[in-house]
Amino acid sequence: MRLTGLLVVMAAAHHRGVSTRGRLATAWDAGWYTRIAAHGYGRTLFWPDGAVQSDLAFFPFYPGLIRAVTAVLPFTGGTAGLLVSWTASVVAACGIYVIGERLYGRAAGTLLVLLWGLLPHSVVLTMAYTEPVMTAFAAWSLWAVLERRWLWAGSLALLAGLSRPNAVAVAAAVMAAAGHELWRGERRSWRPWAGALLAPLGWCGYVLWVGAREHDLFGGYFAVQAGWTSRFDFGAGSLAFVKRLAAVPFDLGFPVAALLTAVMAVLFVLFVLERPPLPLAVYSGVLVLIAVGGAGFFESKPRFLLPAFPLLVPLALALTRARPRAAVVVTVALAGLSFGYGAYLLTLATMAL
Repeated sequence: MRLTGLLVVMAAAHHRGVSTRGRLATAWDAGWYTRIAAHGYGRTLFWPDGAVQSDLAFFPFYPGLIRAVTAVLPFTGGTAGLLVSWTASVVAACGIYVIGERLYGRAAGTLLVLLWGLLPHSVVLTMAYTEPVMTAFAAWSLWAVLERRWLWAGSLALLAGLSRPNAVAVAAAVMAAAGHELWRGERRSWRPWAGALLAPLGWCGYVLWVGAREHDLFGGYFAVQAGWTSRFDFGAGSLAFVKRLAAVPFDLGFPVAALLTAVMAVLFVLFVLERPPLPLAVYSGVLVLIAVGGAGFFESKPRFLLPAFPLLVPLALALTRARPRAAVVVTVALAGLSFGYGAYLLTLATMAL
């Protein structure tokens, strides 16, 4: 499905006279990642409006993978980033399937992967962005939790925490599940303790490293994020922006981002009503909380929720119960929306993704 979407993007880019590879491999955040991979940290931009954007806002694992690929293969940073992201997308899809199959059956597992790949903003899965890498680690960490493989769960959560800021959701899920396991009387085993201790080390380690570099151990990283207008304000910024949307015309991507974020929040409620396993509920809840409660980059909120694949469980289950013809119609409609919107985001939209 994503290959078909990529072909649609290529056709749209050709029609617009835009470089497909340039958009996929170097646009927006991708350019920051490839620069970090090539030169390390140290770039800061000062804008006339007073904004200060430091590359320390970007977590290190993905640039490290790009650097590793370019060290062994004759690829540029952008091409290496695409190779990493495409590989991670496949690994993530496998992890999503095994979770869906384990909990709800093969049909639901297959549909869960299909729906994830057909999200309107899933064009990100074919870009040199970090969401595929985080989703891959998150899916397999959650699967390890369900299988009670605590060392694997904690180790994968640690790596996820080095990939993206909102990957703290993976650590929260592992720690909550381990705590529940211990509360149920599994105190004789050291493995849940080890998994819970490992899980947050990646995220906490990078945040503290940035803090030490900025001479503010616990606040330095958050000051860097504030320079990008990114902060957690319990939804005040999101609410204010939605009010502006109703009064001032914006690029199409902004109202669509508001709609998609609202839909994902509703899906979280429906998902909780399905009484899911604790780690999946915690993981999804933290991702929704960060997206809805965070200020800045409103247009990117659907991308931030791309790793929240458990939210699609209610839709997958509904499609398994639907008549085949209805399921096909819904799938085709979602595919058309996903491919068309993805082409718009990469070839027509003026906002950053």
